Amino acid sequence: MPKLARGLTLLLLCASVLVAPSPALAAITGQSATDTATTVTYQFGYTGSPAYTRTYVDTDRDPATGFAQGGAGADFLLENGSLYRHDGGGWSWTLVGAVTHSATGGTARWTVPRASLGESATPNDADLVFQVESPLETSAKYTHVYSGGGGNGTVTYAPTSADFANPERGLYHHTGDCDKNDFSLATLQSYRTSQNISLVMCVFYLAEFKTSPISAAALQQLQQQLDTVRAAGLKMILRFAYTTSTDGADAAKDRVLAHLDQLAPYLSANRDVIYLMQAGFIGAWGEWYYTQNFGNAGTVTAADWANRKAVVDKLLSVLPSTRMVQLRTPKFKRTMYTTSPVTSGQAYGGSAVARLGHHNDCFLASPDDYGTYEDPAVEYPYLGSDTAYVAMGGETCNPNPPRSDCPTAMDELSRFHYSYLNTDYHTGVLGSWNTGGCLAEITRRLGYRFALTTGTYPAAATRGGGLPVSITVRNDGYAAPFNPRGLELVLRNTATSALHRFPLTADPRRWQAGATNTITQTVPLPASLPAGTYALLLNLPDPQLPSRPEYAIRLANDGVWEATTGLNSLRHTVTVN
Repeated sequence: MPKLARGLTLLLLCASVLVAPSPALAAITGQSATDTATTVTYQFGYTGSPAYTRTYVDTDRDPATGFAQGGAGADFLLENGSLYRHDGGGWSWTLVGAVTHSATGGTARWTVPRASLGESATPNDADLVFQVESPLETSAKYTHVYSGGGGNGTVTYAPTSADFANPERGLYHHTGDCDKNDFSLATLQSYRTSQNISLVMCVFYLAEFKTSPISAAALQQLQQQLDTVRAAGLKMILRFAYTTSTDGADAAKDRVLAHLDQLAPYLSANRDVIYLMQAGFIGAWGEWYYTQNFGNAGTVTAADWANRKAVVDKLLSVLPSTRMVQLRTPKFKRTMYTTSPVTSGQAYGGSAVARLGHHNDCFLASPDDYGTYEDPAVEYPYLGSDTAYVAMGGETCNPNPPRSDCPTAMDELSRFHYSYLNTDYHTGVLGSWNTGGCLAEITRRLGYRFALTTGTYPAAATRGGGLPVSITVRNDGYAAPFNPRGLELVLRNTATSALHRFPLTADPRRWQAGATNTITQTVPLPASLPAGTYALLLNLPDPQLPSRPEYAIRLANDGVWEATTGLNSLRHTVTVN
C-alpha cells in the first residue's frame, strides 16, 4: 500500500519489532537467493498461515545504514507483493512498486528486477533477512553473492542441524541372534521413521553345521531376514559365526570354505541390502580370539595365519566386489596382507586391501580397547589413514571414563572415520555421551553428512547444447561413503513433472570427511528434450536400488529434500529453448 496509507500500521509494526524478544528461527527454512542478468529471486519456506511475508535487503551490506533488522541495515523491503525503499529515520519506507510474489504451500517467493534494487554491478552482493508475521519469526542473516551479468544464478544453501535417516551410515540396532529371531517388518520400519536408524545387524550362527552343510531351512531363514530388511528400507551388517562360547568350538577351515560356497548365491542376490560383512566364522562370536581351529587366545602360528587368510580370501571371492569385509583388529589386516594403509590410487579398485576394513567391538573400553590394539603408536596412524577409504564401525562394550567420555570418543570417531555404531550396547557408554552433551552430534556425524553450500546455474539453456553447473558440497561427517553411489542432475519439467536424468562424473566416495568438493560439469542436453521450464534437482541414488527413495542420500540442508522422490532440490529453474 502507499506510504501514507500505511503510516499508522507501520509505526505500530515498528514498535512491535523493536520490543520483540529474540526471534525463533524454526519457522523459516530453505532460504535462497538466485539471480539472472536482469532479475533476482528470493525464496524461503515457512509454517502456519502468516499475514505477511517479508525479505529485508541490505544492498550496501552496512548495518549502520537502512532499517536495522537481524544484523543487517535494510535498504529495501519486500512485503507481500510490494517493494519499498528505506527513507532513513527508523521505519520509514517509500513504495517502489509491485513485484511478482507468491506465498502458497508453505513457500514464499519474489522475483524482482535487479534495476529496482540498484543491483547491476558485476558482481555484487547483499545481506538478506527473511521474516513472517504473525506470529513474528525472523531468520538469521543470509548473504547473497550475485553471479554478475552473464545470466547465471548463484544459490546459497542453508545447512540444517537436524537428525534424519540416511542409508549406509549411523547408529544400528542389534537385538538378537539372526538365525533364531525373525525380524519384524513393522519394528524395522519404525527404526527408520521414528529413530532415524537405517541399519540392523545380523549375526547368523551356524552352530548345527560345524561338520555338515548348511541346511536348506537355515538358508531360507537367511533369505527371509534379508527380504524383511529390504521391505523395511534398511540395510544389514552381516556376520556368520559358529559359537558364543569361549571354548571356541568353531568349524575347521575346509568346512568354512564349503559353507561360503553355499552362501555365495545368497550374498550375490542380496548385495543390494548387504551394507557390509564382518569376517566372522572364526572363534566365539566370530571375533577370532577363542577358537579351536585357527590359533587360540592369541597364540597363532604361521599355519594358523595362512588358514585365517584362506577364509578371508574366500569370503572376498564370494561376496560381490562392490562390498567390503571388516576385520576385528588392525593387526589382522597388517599381518595377512600389508602394513601399508590403502592409498587414494588403490581405493575402490577391488583389490583385497581396498576391500578390507575394520570393526572395533570394544571401542574405548580400556587403554587398548580390550586387545583391539597391540601397538597404538603404530596402529593409530595406520588406522587413521586406512579408514579414509575402507569401512570402520563397531560398538562400545564397557564404561571406562575418562577414556570413554565425550572428548576421546569424538576425537577417535573422527580420526578413525567411523561410519556406524551399535545403539543397543553398551548403554552405560552411550548414556555418558548423552549426559556429556555429545551424543546428538555423534549421531549426526557418523558416516557421511553432505550439505550443499553453493550452486551456480544458468537461467537458460538450449536443446542440443550444454547446461553448465557448478555445485559445491561439504562433508560434515566422520567418513565418506564406501559403497558405490550414483550421482545425477535431474531436470523436472515444471508443467508436466517429467523427469530427465543426467549422470555427473564425480564420485561421492571421494568426498572426504571435513572436505568441500565442487562438481563442475557441462551436461549435454539432447535435441529431443522438450522445450520448457525445468527445476534442477540432485540425486544420489543407490545403484542397486535406484527406484527406492529411502535408499537415496538426503542432503543436510533446509528445504531441499523430497521424501517421496528421494531427490534434493537445487532451488533453481532453467528455461530450455
